[in-house]
Amino acid sequence: MNGRQRVLAALRRQPVDRPPVCNPTSVATVPLMDRVGAPFPQAHRDPHTMAALAATSYTVLGFDSVMPVFSIVQESSALGCPIQWEEKGNWPTVRMQEPIWRRPADTRCVLEAIRLLRQQLGDEVAIIGKTMGPWSLAYHCFGIETFLMMSLEDPESTRACLEGLKEATVLFGLAQLEAGADALTLPDHATGDLVSAEYYARYLRDLHAEFARRLPAPVILHICGRTLDRMEHIAETGVAAFHFDSKNPAGEARRAVRDRVALVGNVNNPHTLFAAGPAQVRQEVFRALDEGVALIGPECAIPLQTATENLVEIPRAVAAWHQQRTTRP
Repeated sequence: MNGRQRVLAALRRQPVDRPPVCNPTSVATVPLMDRVGAPFPQAHRDPHTMAALAATSYTVLGFDSVMPVFSIVQESSALGCPIQWEEKGNWPTVRMQEPIWRRPADTRCVLEAIRLLRQQLGDEVAIIGKTMGPWSLAYHCFGIETFLMMSLEDPESTRACLEGLKEATVLFGLAQLEAGADALTLPDHATGDLVSAEYYARYLRDLHAEFARRLPAPVILHICGRTLDRMEHIAETGVAAFHFDSKNPAGEARRAVRDRVALVGNVNNPHTLFAAGPAQVRQEVFRALDEGVALIGPECAIPLQTATENLVEIPRAVAAWHQQRTTRP
């Protein structure tokens, strides 16, 4: 199998020749930016720079996927939120948390980058797009505190906000698939630190199920933080996969979803990939594979100063684990 075949088969819970290596959020780092001359903030706003940096996931690191949407602000920018684009060593952020609505224009960069990646890499590697969920968009457009208070005090208005914002999620996702993406990451930041499992079921379970139906490609749901308490609900949505945090033990996550969705992740970012070395990376990869994680990769967008040798160790560790399993008497 090549990388594209491997990732798509795993997302469909079909047999693979070895576990795929995949990060459906971001593996962009400052060392990779320097290596190919594709720094932030240009890589957020220029399609050729975006494609060049995204391709390093495959050409330098040896992953089975590429993902060109490095930030979580593309849609918010298109909707009119003022963005602080920052420089090479930092992530862009929404500067003002106000509902400002304009025509979507900035998202065209992503679509052109996906087209370029398909032209350059062909069908050798899975191209994963990203379309933010309505809960995350509401944080950016209304402000986190305002929106969370609304969810507590005014369920009807909360649902109205989500219903309106969901169309941005769907339209941007469909446009990326038309441009050549094979699958879509759907980040929706209903983390356990901010949103209870009850509120996930109340507001988001049915919406996420709707996205799984309306987007004609594998959908990889991503939620940071502790999410074990809502994995039963997530498994009911019909999404292809769940990209999960290292705060959730892989074995417990596997038991919670019971093979109804593929698990993606969950190598720790701050302690392992950023602060440790290849030996610790290998140990954590082996642990995740032993617990049944289907697609191996970092738990989220990696720290921008992560060493390349730690990232390269992920596919090496997967290959070593697979060889041990296939040669074991």
